[in-house]
Amino acid sequence: MSASDSYSLLRTDIAGIDVRELADLAGTPVYVYDAAVMQARLAKLAAFDVVRYAQKACANLAVIDLLRRGGVLVDAVSAGEIGRALAAGYQAQGDPPPIVYTADIFDAESLDLVVQHGLHVNCGSADMIGQLAERVDGAHVTLRINPGFGHGHSQKTNTGGPQSKHGIWHEQLDDVLQAADRHGVIVSGLHMHIGSGTDMEHLSQVASAMESAARLVGRTITTISAGGGLPTPYQAGDPEVDIDRYYELWNATRTRLGEEFGHPVRLEIEPGRYLTAEAGYLVTEIRAIKRMGENAFYLVDAGFNDLARPILYGAYHPMSIVPRDGATDRSTHEVVVGGPLCESGDIFTQEEGGFVSSRALPIASVGEYLVIECAGAYGAVMGSNYNSKPLAAEVLIEQGAPHVVRRRQTVEDLLRNESVPARD
Repeated sequence: MSASDSYSLLRTDIAGIDVRELADLAGTPVYVYDAAVMQARLAKLAAFDVVRYAQKACANLAVIDLLRRGGVLVDAVSAGEIGRALAAGYQAQGDPPPIVYTADIFDAESLDLVVQHGLHVNCGSADMIGQLAERVDGAHVTLRINPGFGHGHSQKTNTGGPQSKHGIWHEQLDDVLQAADRHGVIVSGLHMHIGSGTDMEHLSQVASAMESAARLVGRTITTISAGGGLPTPYQAGDPEVDIDRYYELWNATRTRLGEEFGHPVRLEIEPGRYLTAEAGYLVTEIRAIKRMGENAFYLVDAGFNDLARPILYGAYHPMSIVPRDGATDRSTHEVVVGGPLCESGDIFTQEEGGFVSSRALPIASVGEYLVIECAGAYGAVMGSNYNSKPLAAEVLIEQGAPHVVRRRQTVEDLLRNESVPARD
């Protein structure tokens, strides 16, 4: 049975804390994270040598700190994420590297920080090798390889193949290795990630492509990374990934390489969504109920400025109603759930391509809360100030206690960095 089979249309609490108490604590909309769910997900990855968190999935400092305390290392894709990792308590250097900078380019600020802190780099473009070599002598790097194919739950999350900007094209690997030799750069790691939501068949293809690439690089390889993209169940019946089988696949790959190279090869995995998606909830208040022709609408105080996945990919999220009267059973009806933004696409129940759909949800009233579930990945981190809406608050529940780990923005926060030119 998958975790998604347990999603209910009615809920009263999150991690044992009354939803209404959480709304009173931080206002709505508010993201709520259950630390115990992240810790349980992390425990399933214990067989891997290194679990490296792709913090772009959920970058709140409290979440990064929680995972750091659980022994997780971290991936950073920008100068800001480097700063977050350092602020969350990560050391800059170590073996294995506590922080790896992974990108397809160096912008000026990121390169400066990499040099300043001596960070390990996962290079997604050949040009990065020369740019790093100009500043650092004898650098060890990881290469992110595009194996020529990709997969994902949406074309927009497919990170492999000729239409993807990510990684070094597999057929150019030998040229890149020659360039690394010329610059005195040592390739000590390989990384492959083909998309979010990949299945076991595609993951097997990635492992095979990784093995071929590693043989081409040779025995300087000490680490291979299986990347991320572990599928997350969002709907009832969605299967959970078989982590044991996944590990066995990659362990066999690294074992063969270690035997050929004559030294151990470290195996990393780079989960983001897998660790945080099911731990997160977006609590929002129903502010209006209306009918438009055949469609009934619940209009809530969260919009796509708070959760962009439905408008970006037509992503499905489970939803539940928090009954004010404590009811454990209510009749359902088909309803469209939308937000407050001045934008027709501000609909949480839509399919890819922008097609509005309805959802069977309990009959509710204005003032009750609606919870958008499985929202802990690519939720708050994609928040925006569209329509001059403040960023939502975030709450972490750990050991039975809720903590506000980001307060809701104010209008003053929105305006703080803006100014009007002085005029005569």
